[in-house]
Amino acid sequence: MTHEGQPLDAESSAVAITASRQFAAWLAEQQLSLAFTTYQTGKLFLIGLQSDGRLSIFERTFNRAMGLCGDGQTLWLTSLFQVWRFENVLEPGQTHDGYDRLYVPRVGYTTGDVDAHDIAVDASGRAVFANTLFSCLAAVSERYSFAPLWRPPFISRLAAEDRCHLNGLAMQDGRPRFVTACSRSDVADGWRDRRRDGGCVIDVSTDEIVAEGLSMPHSPRLRGEKLWLLDSGKGFLGYVDVQATGTPHSETEGRGTKAGEFHPVTFCRGYARGLALCGDYAVVGLSKPRENKTFTGLELQDGLVQRDAEARCGLAVVDLRSGDIAHWLWIDGLVAELYDVVVLPGVRRPMALGFKTDEIRRTISVAPGLA
Repeated sequence: MTHEGQPLDAESSAVAITASRQFAAWLAEQQLSLAFTTYQTGKLFLIGLQSDGRLSIFERTFNRAMGLCGDGQTLWLTSLFQVWRFENVLEPGQTHDGYDRLYVPRVGYTTGDVDAHDIAVDASGRAVFANTLFSCLAAVSERYSFAPLWRPPFISRLAAEDRCHLNGLAMQDGRPRFVTACSRSDVADGWRDRRRDGGCVIDVSTDEIVAEGLSMPHSPRLRGEKLWLLDSGKGFLGYVDVQATGTPHSETEGRGTKAGEFHPVTFCRGYARGLALCGDYAVVGLSKPRENKTFTGLELQDGLVQRDAEARCGLAVVDLRSGDIAHWLWIDGLVAELYDVVVLPGVRRPMALGFKTDEIRRTISVAPGLA
């Protein structure tokens, strides 16, 4: 892996990473690190800073790593058929081989292949995720594959049919508040026929459609009265104005429900998926669109042609005050698709353990108790 031509620490030599000149300085200034998942190559990447200020890049393998959330101490990750909870085992001020966070997988919930997408933690500490195969929100369960919590009003029953491609989840006050779906289809795989403009945002608390006409929307994140999200099929980061009640400021009638207007802010030069907000900035995950029916025929491609640009895979740091892309990190090689990205506040250089190497056998931490 490279950064401005210099080698970086990492486990894989089949991936090249380059960053804008001030990307590392921005991490230091914001006092944070980043974590992101890659979809088709099944990787969890952790981006921080080495002691000399160069980027630190660490990766581990988790089959079809997708949804990710974290607070600096705990990480949650959805994968092919499991949901994992990682805990940092280092005490404040402690380091391990120069890393100030060591995330160890402590608990795994076996869900089966439910195509779990976004994940979040509710006020009780329970993991809640977008169960895309069953078109619902679900929670992890000690006994069952999952515990269904809510389904959109247009979904007539739970079925393993990926009817509307419900994928994104935004929380408010420790409770699920908004979800994104690629359509309102109630038939098996019906969302694929509505990729260009069938996407919508749904208020979980009221069952109202608060935005529609979107193209394969992803990654809703609520901040104040703005619900930020990615209109992925059209290539834009933007927002919908929503009041605390869920009623949009800008209203139009649509299919018997109130629909808010999506305000595009920044064009993203890739299929946008994964969004983290931090201060005046948004970190957006970008992927190279696959050359198949799902990704062809979208307005994103027209937008790239109009701007004489090619799609990139990586992270774009958007200044929300101007809409400009202030910093970027591009990925070349085997990795072509990202799914999610999170900010790790107060973390300088994170690492994690996986199951492919022996470190997990030798890393043991003991809770305070008997001496």
